[in-house]
Amino acid sequence: MPVASLEQTITLAMSVRDRHASADWYREMLGFDLLYHADDAGWSELATLTKGVTLGLGEQAEPAPGNSVPVFGIADIDAARRDLEAAGVRFDGDTEVIEGMVSTATFYDPDGNALMLAQDLTGGN
Repeated sequence: MPVASLEQTITLAMSVRDRHASADWYREMLGFDLLYHADDAGWSELATLTKGVTLGLGEQAEPAPGNSVPVFGIADIDAARRDLEAAGVRFDGDTEVIEGMVSTATFYDPDGNALMLAQDLTGGN
């Protein structure tokens, strides 16, 4: 049973030591455009050169090398999570909400690869 409310966006999320320096590197080396720095959330986001695909940078003191988590835009995260959990999909903790910004939920494929759902709460989609 596929999740019906997936949107046509994907964010590739990676952990980095310094979001601001990393964002500068991706702008200079790959031509990505900075969308925003959300310093209170420890998150930065850049538009890639592919329509609908962004790069998210989450700041971690010790990021794991080679990490990347595809983040799928979703219209209704609560409904999608209920459907996936009913189908036996394992989630990592509760849905996290940053008011006025985003709701996220991390889940795993059968091989243990992390994936994430994200619902835009800004009203601007």
